Formats: sequence, C-alpha cells, structure tokens
Amino acid sequence: MKVTGQSNFDRYRSRLGTLVFALLATIFLLHLLNIRGSAQTLDRIRNTGTLKLGYYADAGPFSYQDNDGKPAGYAIELCQGIAKDIKNKLNLPALNVEFVLVTGENRFETVQQGKIDLLCGPSVETLTRRKEVSYSLPIFPAGVGALMRADGPVQIRETLSGREPPYRPQWRGSISLALQKRTFSVVAGTTSVNWLNSKLDEFKIEGKVVPVQSPREGVERVLDRTSDVLFGERSILLDLKKHNPSGKDLIVLDRLFTYEPLAFALARNDEDFRLLVDQSLSDLNRSGETQSLYKQFFGEPDENTLAFFRLRTIGE
Repeated sequence: MKVTGQSNFDRYRSRLGTLVFALLATIFLLHLLNIRGSAQTLDRIRNTGTLKLGYYADAGPFSYQDNDGKPAGYAIELCQGIAKDIKNKLNLPALNVEFVLVTGENRFETVQQGKIDLLCGPSVETLTRRKEVSYSLPIFPAGVGALMRADGPVQIRETLSGREPPYRPQWRGSISLALQKRTFSVVAGTTSVNWLNSKLDEFKIEGKVVPVQSPREGVERVLDRTSDVLFGERSILLDLKKHNPSGKDLIVLDRLFTYEPLAFALARNDEDFRLLVDQSLSDLNRSGETQSLYKQFFGEPDENTLAFFRLRTIGE
C-alpha cells in the first residue's frame, strides 16, 4: 500500500506539472502573438502599398478639413514629411497615403485595430493612454487655455487670468466666489476633463461641467451664453476664434493652465515603426522644416519654442 500511494502521488505531481507547463506555454504564446499582431505596421505598409493616417475634421490648426474637404494643418504637414521618409526608407516610391477621418471617441481604437498607422492630430500622452497606444516624439508645446465671451463677467476673466481686482485682497476663497454656480464646457475625452474636475474639487467650486463633442460646439455654447467658459488646448481655441464669424465677440485668455506637449499616437509594441517616425521628426527639426511649419500656422516661434524643438530632437 505504501508503494502504491507513492506511485499515485508521483503520477499526480507529474500531471500537475504538465498542466502548469502547458498553461504557462499558452500564456507565453498568446503574449507573443499579441506583440506580433501589433508589430505589423511596416509589413502591412509594404504588403498593401498604403500608409493610413488618421486626422480630425475640426482640430485646427493641427488637423482639420479645408474648404475642399481635404485634410490640412500643422500635424498633417508633419505627417506628410514622415510619409515621404517612409517612401524612401522602404523603397516604395508609389506608396499611397490615405487619410482616414477619426473622432475623439474612436481615435485610439482605430490605432489599436490597425485601421490607421499614425494618428496625425493633437494628442496628449498620459500613463492611462499608454496602456492603449504608444507615442512619438512631442510635436508641439501645448497646454489648457480658456475661451469666453469678450463681454463676459470681468470677475471670471480676472480670476482665471490669475489677477484679482485691486479693491479686494487675493485669497483662496475668492476664486471659489468668482466661479461659483458657473457653467463650464470641455471637449469630451480630452485631458482637460480630468484637469477641470480636479480644480473644481480643489477649490470647492459648485460649477456645472458640460462636455461637448467638438471644440466648435463648445464655442457655440459660449457664444449663445449657455456656457461661461470653454477649456481646451489653447492653440485650438485661438484658431477657432480667428476663423469664427463672431470671433470679435470672443477672447482667449493669455494664461496656460497646464503644460501638455502634443504627440502622434501609434500602435504599442511596434518599436521599428516608432523609430522610423521619431527619426523623421528629428530630421524635420534639424532641417528647420518644423520651425517653418510652426511659423506658417502659429506665427514666429519664440526662444522657448525653438528650445522645445531642439530638446525634442534625437541625435543620429
């Protein structure tokens, strides 16, 4: 009986070991398949002869549709430069560059599913988003700004600008008083949402937050006075004011509330494609092409902006 019991135990242990090994092997294989499945960008481009670039309809001056319905903007021009590099480095002179319209809701999903190879629009890198996609070198020194009506309450404007009326000493509670019971808009799915909610909590402000589906919708809410302030990427707000027929009725505050450099999103676990994209962006920075594009869409770059591009250039 003693010998038989030992034999049964050995057989059980052997079977258990086999099951554990099989389970670990399966997990490892699935991991490899996942990496392999998401690391096919360059192979897919070679096989299809097509590079798919995602863009937004109304995120000017970065990514938008021009009067003819074609993609245009600062980010689009940078991506055209990347496409030219891909043609040369992959020896694909007949490469077809296809632009795919995306929205704030589906942009990362289209990257994950391989429907686009590169998201050519403004995107802020965060740890949460890096669980879904990877990012290129930063392309623009951005941050959250505020847009409101030019005839809006002076108290709101002065408070958000970081100034207090001379007749009242500055104190933490005055911020709450000035912004209490106001309505704020912010584009859904952007980092501005979390930033705004955290500030309302920090200063104990009982404000109403109304998410909008596009910056343009947010501007219309400000113009018709259903929202007091629209928060979002400041350069986009400036562009919306510039091109809106009622732009004279709007102001964009000088203040930047955050510092959030923008970058291009691409598939995770695809270092070869990411390396090519970063090489192209670095070459564009070194050649001065990026700085020229900045001047075209945003005006003359100051020294801080020039330093930003120098620091974001990877050496050969």
